[in-house]
Amino acid sequence: MSNNSEVVQPLVSVIIPTYNRPQYLKQAIASAVRQTYQNLEIIVSDNCSPENPQGIVESFGDTRIKFVRHPENIGMFGNQMYGFKIASGKYVASLHDDDLWHEDFLAKLVPILEAHAELIIAFSDQYIIDALGNINYSGTEANTRGFKRDTLEQGMYKAFYKMGLLYKSIPTAAACVFRANLMNWDNIPAEVGGLWDVYLSYICATSGYAAYYYPERLTYYRAHEQTDTMLSGHRNAEAKIRKAKSELFCYQVFMEDPRLEEFKSYFQKQWLEANTTLGIGLLRNQQVLEARSYFWQALSKQKFNLRTIAALTLSFIPQPLATKFFDLLKFYIEWVSCKKNKFAQKINSMKKNIININLPQSIN
Repeated sequence: MSNNSEVVQPLVSVIIPTYNRPQYLKQAIASAVRQTYQNLEIIVSDNCSPENPQGIVESFGDTRIKFVRHPENIGMFGNQMYGFKIASGKYVASLHDDDLWHEDFLAKLVPILEAHAELIIAFSDQYIIDALGNINYSGTEANTRGFKRDTLEQGMYKAFYKMGLLYKSIPTAAACVFRANLMNWDNIPAEVGGLWDVYLSYICATSGYAAYYYPERLTYYRAHEQTDTMLSGHRNAEAKIRKAKSELFCYQVFMEDPRLEEFKSYFQKQWLEANTTLGIGLLRNQQVLEARSYFWQALSKQKFNLRTIAALTLSFIPQPLATKFFDLLKFYIEWVSCKKNKFAQKINSMKKNIININLPQSIN
């Protein structure tokens, strides 16, 4: 009998959904290919990009890469789920086409899952990088604190409802590895849209299995102007509408789950905020009557909310002037909620927009 006891690494499926980001896609694939953990299948699923990325994929000459190009756009959610559903690995991880992994990301998380059958997910902390790939150290620290990962010790967490759904500490789409046989991708409804990662945290947190946190920063999340998160926070009405509809659906599900009863008031507050956000998006999209219905719904279930009242009031003001007031309102809310040091950084970038607000020529 051979004394060679070399352990065979279990297969890990890396899902890279992509759409029209060739300059970032090559870097993302490279970070997967360079993993010190080598037993991989790398699934690149292209959502009918105007510029076919097949050449970029083939340039790696790596037989572990599987490339799929959809003949028509199936949406961000559809493209992500497609990759998950065709994965054949014991473990699966998502890598967005504009993000990166440290070379030891899988090597450090997969053995933890292998050692503990009670785990459904293992995750790490992450760096924040800019469009050029430079690490934003202050942004990184703020991200870790904002999602309360700075309060987490390395180790296993059971019944992680608060960590997964209130604090959103788990970067499901960017820095996680899942145990594939515990995931039923058909249980994620299309209505979750771009919040599939939040819903995935919900599925994991309510599964009865545990999560493991590894505090080292092993991934690089790229913050740039074309992410859906950035778009929904700025003036892109369609992105704001998409995100708000996803939030309404998710928080409705969470509110109705008896396992989450102790957090129901929190989810209801988020649901009401999503009504207002959806109304603002619709108002900016000039769907005034539909917008008002969401404002009224939000106001009917809370005593007072300045943001909702102001938005409803602005729905009765001519659109060009209302848009300017929205910018002022956003500035005011940020001024109230931000710490003084953060406000000092924001005021310079916002000052120009405020100074340039012009009243209609008919008003003297």
